[in-house]
Amino acid sequence: MKFTITFKDPDTVSDAIRDAAKQEVSQIVGLKSERERENLIETRCEDITAVTEKWIEYGEYLRVEIDTEAQTARILERK
Repeated sequence: MKFTITFKDPDTVSDAIRDAAKQEVSQIVGLKSERERENLIETRCEDITAVTEKWIEYGEYLRVEIDTEAQTARILERK
């Protein structure tokens, strides 16, 4: 049997994206100011969000298909 679950949690997605961007920016040497760092974090967040839009709708909805016979789960692309 296959069925679909839709997860909705806007904070989780945006928080995870921001954390990933912060982690990436923290590894860059030579950033001179907090403003420069924040601008770069925002740019990275936009880039990451663009990639995730293939699966995450409106920045908060994620659909997962469960197959009980194959005992698998897969993330579905947006409609």
